[in-house]
Amino acid sequence: MNIEGKNAVGEALRAGTTIDVLLVEKGTNHPLVAQARAAGIKIQFVDRSVLERESVSKRHQGFIARATEFDYCEVEDILAESKRRGEDAFVVILDGIEDPHNLGSILRVCECAGVHGVIIPKNRAASVNDTAVRTSAGASQYVKVARVANLSNAIATLKKAGLWVFCADMDGREITEFNLKGPLALVIGGEDRGVSRLVKENCDGAVSIKMKGKINSLNASVACGVAVFEALRQRG
Repeated sequence: MNIEGKNAVGEALRAGTTIDVLLVEKGTNHPLVAQARAAGIKIQFVDRSVLERESVSKRHQGFIARATEFDYCEVEDILAESKRRGEDAFVVILDGIEDPHNLGSILRVCECAGVHGVIIPKNRAASVNDTAVRTSAGASQYVKVARVANLSNAIATLKKAGLWVFCADMDGREITEFNLKGPLALVIGGEDRGVSRLVKENCDGAVSIKMKGKINSLNASVACGVAVFEALRQRG
């Protein structure tokens, strides 16, 4: 997996991500080079043409780190993280987010809001790939992500642990009417289909975001941001 760009590579170094080799544009004199050397990471100075060929985003800024594949966790690890912090569990579940840019943006939102972990499905959904890592601006190095075969089973596990589970849905009650304090999971649906029927049936309720314009839906990452920061506002 490639990690591209100064910010993403810098966060990977700070988080202790396993990096096999760091490709750096020839002639570059940047603190990241010294940080990588101090961490014992192999550095290769290469022509810009090599970086252009290796880059997925084409916005590498002269740095591409070749890292091990993303290390997913288990749902139980997310719950353990909330206990480690001494906080009520705060989880985001993504139901069918297929665009890795949206996934990366959501990881960034969740990290900023103090979410303990994100749960994604293994099938018909974006994985934490190079694009998601770059879009997350380093957040993917800090947010726990569980990749599960069945979201309904994951929801059952969360409920057994005492979490309330609410999905974002246009037909739900306005989110500000809900008490979002305490152990909580928020489900965000895919870009086109929203939250699937089966997942919705397993939720404790549905929340909506107040709209005033002519367009009645938000991008998934924006909707996630509104929802998690409303929860954060209530939780203090």
